[in-house]
Amino acid sequence: MCTIVMLCASSLPIFQRRDNNGRLSMCSKLCYAIGGAPYQITGSALGFFLQIYLLDVAQLDPLYASIILFVGRAWDAVTDPTVGFLVSRSRWTRCGRMMPWILISTPFAVLTYFLIWYVPPVEQGKVLWYLVFYCLFQSLQTCFHVPYSALTMFISMDQKERDSATAYRMTVEVLGTVVGTAIQGQIVGGAIAPCLPGDLDVLDNGNSTLLGSDFNITHISLDETKQAYLIASAVICTMYVLCAAVLFLGVREQEGPYFEPMSFFEGVRMVMGYGPYVKLVMGFLFTSLAFMFSLCTSCSFSLRCIGNFALFITYTLGFRNDFQNILLVIMLSGTLSIPFWQWFLIRFGKKTAVYIGITWAVPFMILIVCIESSLIVAYVVSVAAGVSVAAAFLLPWSMLPDVVDDFKVKNPDSSGHEAIFYSFYVFFTKFASGISLGISTLSLDFAGYVTRGCSQPDAVNLTLKVLVSPAPVVLIFLGLFIFKTYPIDEERRQGNRKLLQEMRESDQDSETESTELGSAV
Repeated sequence: MCTIVMLCASSLPIFQRRDNNGRLSMCSKLCYAIGGAPYQITGSALGFFLQIYLLDVAQLDPLYASIILFVGRAWDAVTDPTVGFLVSRSRWTRCGRMMPWILISTPFAVLTYFLIWYVPPVEQGKVLWYLVFYCLFQSLQTCFHVPYSALTMFISMDQKERDSATAYRMTVEVLGTVVGTAIQGQIVGGAIAPCLPGDLDVLDNGNSTLLGSDFNITHISLDETKQAYLIASAVICTMYVLCAAVLFLGVREQEGPYFEPMSFFEGVRMVMGYGPYVKLVMGFLFTSLAFMFSLCTSCSFSLRCIGNFALFITYTLGFRNDFQNILLVIMLSGTLSIPFWQWFLIRFGKKTAVYIGITWAVPFMILIVCIESSLIVAYVVSVAAGVSVAAAFLLPWSMLPDVVDDFKVKNPDSSGHEAIFYSFYVFFTKFASGISLGISTLSLDFAGYVTRGCSQPDAVNLTLKVLVSPAPVVLIFLGLFIFKTYPIDEERRQGNRKLLQEMRESDQDSETESTELGSAV
């Protein structure tokens, strides 16, 4: 394994291209961006299909399925800070400090992901099977995603190049979400297992032959559905490996400072005690909650995962046949808007982009609940929402490197903590997702949500209106109020860039003097 890694590492300059100014080429940025696709592809497939798979294909009791999903999410969140701490303690190798984690975790992550979609032949061990492999996959994917996220700090020392690479990454990740859903949906959608015959008492009426025939058809169809899930998982596993290979061969990690030894809790205190980082994370925590309440995925009671906005479109506005197209419009609008927001933050600054980008959706959130049902207005709101979602998706990952740079300037003697900063941000993002999921689900449950109903009670429609408009608007303004106190503006960011450049030049001069003294001796 190590030999293969070394051979691959020696070929990296073939794929990594820089111009004379040291800027990353478009090819390098694309290779880096493609590395973010596995996380989104597998995440969307699991998010949209795992629950119905556990219930209808693996045929688990709903209580056990809920336990598996809850424990898996909780375990996933807990592993982020732990992996970030371990990555920071890793030593530099010929492959880099982040790349070995990505390389080693990939084959095991692919294997565990495939086994999640396999139905074991034993009945009593099914719950343990899915719980173990789901948690293992979440851990191994964290070993991929946290180092990959922190890799932003090591692909270039230039802030503009990192921002540009982040924009490429966000675009590919949004597309990865669409691709993962499409692959799983298209392959599995053609082999849905039918229900068992409605009345098993036909055996008592002497129709055992007919029941046996129906049962065999059902059994065959269930096997076909199992096979379809395995095929879909195999396709996604192949894409996972290919994306990881492109990342490894197309991106060279620049050597950074070694992690100064400290305990895990010292690392937690260091990160959570740094004011600009806390303000950035808390600000985006509230704005992320706003968009998760109104638009992003939350688990409904209809045995599928759809967002509150989709439920609002389906039941409150009555556009049952159009909600899938409306969600697609949001995704496409977001994808196309990312380059615009990248240009905007360069031209006008990142804090300005936050204020404009996040508040852009507020008038449309209010509009959608204040007017009578209109399909045209629903599509207009979807386009506007996609534009704002793109800003909310891009800006945190674009601003996080600025906080890390600011920390380096303020603490020049403390280095190598990039992965810790990134891992805690991932943790809080998942924490926000869990809060959104829990509040949305409980609110709809208390309101009397009817599973698979053609219509919903008035209390449910009112709850959906609150979840897609008033609640997100309040959370957005709370988040923007916190951003008002965020201290890193464009002037400070540019000052940090100059100071870090001076620090790097000073370190290079010191290394050169040490080398010359060693040669003289």
